[in-house]
Parts: sequence; C-alpha cells; structure tokens
Amino acid sequence: MIPKRNGPLVGLKVLEIGHYIAAPFCTRILADLGAEVIKIEPPGGDPFRGWGATKDGNSVWFSIHGRNKLSVELDLKKDRDTVLRLVDRADVLVENLRAGQLERLRLGPAELHAVNPRLTIARISGYGQDGPYRDKPAFGAIGEAIGGLRHLTGHPAGTTELPPPRCGISISDDLAGMYAAIGLLSALWQRDATGTGKGRIVDVNLVDSVFSLMEGMLPEYAMDGRVRQPVGAAIETAAPTNTYPCADGRWLCVAGNSDPIFARLMTAIGQPALATDPRYATNGLRCAARAELDAVIAAWTRTLSAKTAEAVLEAAEVPCSRLFDIADCAADPHFLARKSVQTVDDPLIGRTLHPGPAIRLDGDRPEDVVAWPGPAVGAHTAYVLETLLGG
Repeated sequence: MIPKRNGPLVGLKVLEIGHYIAAPFCTRILADLGAEVIKIEPPGGDPFRGWGATKDGNSVWFSIHGRNKLSVELDLKKDRDTVLRLVDRADVLVENLRAGQLERLRLGPAELHAVNPRLTIARISGYGQDGPYRDKPAFGAIGEAIGGLRHLTGHPAGTTELPPPRCGISISDDLAGMYAAIGLLSALWQRDATGTGKGRIVDVNLVDSVFSLMEGMLPEYAMDGRVRQPVGAAIETAAPTNTYPCADGRWLCVAGNSDPIFARLMTAIGQPALATDPRYATNGLRCAARAELDAVIAAWTRTLSAKTAEAVLEAAEVPCSRLFDIADCAADPHFLARKSVQTVDDPLIGRTLHPGPAIRLDGDRPEDVVAWPGPAVGAHTAYVLETLLGG
C-alpha cells in the first residue's frame, strides 16, 4: 500500500529517467510537494546508489535522493513499450541523459508527444540541447568551472598556490534541478491555465544554471572591461563582512553591511571610537579599508570561542554565525523546531535523519513531507505495472 500524499502537487504525474543528481533533485522537489514520481531505474539501479556511505549494502544518500518516489526497474532499450505506456499517463517527464540520448533510444520528444501531446518534458544536460558544446560530457564540477563560479571561490591573488576549491556540494546539479522544477511548473501553468493543452520542452543545463548567479558581473564587464576577482571569505561590495578565526579553532562569519550595524559591531568589540571615525563613515570608505578593519575584528575574535563571540555580537544585533558543520545543524534548536532536521525510519538503513522541506505552505505540516525514504531498486515495479498500468 502506497502512503497517501499531501501537498499542492497531489495528482501531478511525473516520470523520471534520471541518474546521479540533477534530474533526481528536480523530481525530489516535486515529490516533496506531493507529486507522484515514478523513477525508472536501469537494471541494478541508479548509479548514484553506489556513491557515498552505505549501510548493509544500501546507499545512505539514496534515502533522501529517492524519497517519496516509486522505483521501477526497466531497461529503456528492451522495455520501450512499457515506458511509452507510462508516458501516456504522465504530465511530466524529467531526464538528464546526455544530450541526444533520448533520441537514440527512440524516446525523443517527437515520439513522446506522439503518444501524449500534453506531456511536458524537462531536459537537463551539461551544456544544453544545442550549441557547439552540446555533445561534450560534463559533471557538476565542470558547470562550476565554465559557469564562472569556481573562479570566484578561489583565493585572493598572491595569497596561495592552492587551486580554487569547489563549494563542497554538487551545486551545479542542484541549481539545474531547481531551475528545471520552476520551468516545468511554468510550462504546466501555460498548458492548463491558458488553455493551450500542449506540452512543452524545458531545456536546462548545468552551465547556464551557474552562470545565472553571476549577479552584475556581465554588465560590469560590458561597462569598462572589469572582471570580478576572488576575495576569499570577504564580500567585495560590503565591509566589514568576512569570516574570522576564534580561540577554539572555529570560525565566525560576521556581516557588518550597514552603517548602524557597523557602529554596533565596533562598540561590541570594544572599539567604539571606530564607530564614529570619519575614515569609516560610509560603506565605500570601509571597503577601501577592509584589511585594517578585518585585522581589528580578528584580533577580538581570536580572544574568544566562536560560540562566545557569536553570543556577544548577537546581543548587539550584529548578523553573525559560527560556521556550522552537519553535526551543528543536526543539533540546532532552530533546525529542530522547524522540522528542518527530521528522524525517519528507513527499512533499508534503519533510523536516520532527513532534511525537511525547503518550501513550506500554510496548512501542510513539514513532518508529513517524507512519506517514505528512498526505496530498494524496483520496489514498486509490480505496483506500477499491474496497478497503475492495469497489467
């Protein structure tokens, strides 16, 4: 028996032909909002099941990655007719195969729309469905590199010979998955609310998803050729805003982005004279004096633990936070109160923790979002083929 779902997308039927991260991330968003998501996995399962930590041979990551989804094990080459039957009842298909792979499987948009003209298709790829780079392989790290992000996460020039670090997660894939979800819902609105009745193709890629975050850098370059350079943990357009070392080896992020906050910050760290010093009267002046202000703040944070320094600045209403690791998040009272961290019983790996929903709607309880964790490969094949498709 499949648990009853709730949420604004209950009734929306989604078919996922995805692997690794981008497409499954998109469909996880839709599934968390109540959509029925049928995940087609190849024989043996999504290769992502082999990533990260495992327990009793089962992927811990997949507990989240596949949650609220129905897993059907099919061979796209041998079971094409079954796939088309699933397409016939679907509203949405999400795929992140290499560009052109669906066509090679005779499952391209033309074939899919011949079966179901209302089907909206999200195609997520490295570089998009056209352009000279269309056929190049790409993973998340490449999206960061060519989209401009990895350059910005580097160290300030001359400070180290270490390479620019990645952000620590597959941000390119996650962004593409979110954009795909937005594009799908937009296309569905056009199909249903405006009465076209026709499914559209949503083309999303890793590179454009990262590139879209580059703020005002493109018009800045067009204006006078300037190229924004990495500034480490600081912010080029606001000061003092940086991450400062503390006595216990932890770090404290402080955002003194406005004139009133700067005044409160200087008073809190025992430097009230700097709050009225004309050399730091405006944000522009403070940006020019970033290094000296950072040195003053760091001298203070080095005398205290991160938690103590955070408490002092919070009392002064200065935006700040210790750098949380996942253990901090799991134990934090705010995360727990909002059900942003939830305990889930997973039959495959035992009791575990899941992140709650990032999107909250009034009347829907966040603790009801996880109807079931990521299932075993093909756990719902019989249910989908015999019950949903009628045998």
